[in-house]
Amino acid sequence: LRIRGYITLLKDPNLNYRWRAAEALGNEGDETAVQPLIDALRDPFVDVQWLAAKSLGKLGDHRAVEPLIGSLKSEDKWLRTGAAWGLGRLQDSKAVDPLLPLLKDKKNIVRKTAAWALGNIADDRAVPFLKETLLDADVDVREAAQNALDSMQKISMKRSADSPDN
Repeated sequence: LRIRGYITLLKDPNLNYRWRAAEALGNEGDETAVQPLIDALRDPFVDVQWLAAKSLGKLGDHRAVEPLIGSLKSEDKWLRTGAAWGLGRLQDSKAVDPLLPLLKDKKNIVRKTAAWALGNIADDRAVPFLKETLLDADVDVREAAQNALDSMQKISMKRSADSPDN
């Protein structure tokens, strides 16, 4: 019942209700919220869009991958950031190539979040791009790229330790 209430609020004329519902649905863990949140990526207000993107990442349903990839092309830095974050949480390797151009985005927060997302997805295709990002003008972006590379190295070492060849 609560989920349906939040879903209804996603369409409320009051912006406050819409963004609060978009945020709350990510914490509910109910897959019935996936399609309404995908629809909310097109809300007229970016506050709702980026919270919907983050909630889709939290829900972990891969139906959100393609809509989030589409949102990476948004004119708004907050939607690009939320979409990158959501894709990082979903850890789908389909998102690697669409995320790579965001490492060169004009907004620091977008570059930083893209680096984090690529590290979380941990696909080796991102390594040379993340290494290049270590030269970014922004210290937070450089740090995110280094953390992503460190994280990927740990995952890679764990995978090889877990492989049956050892």
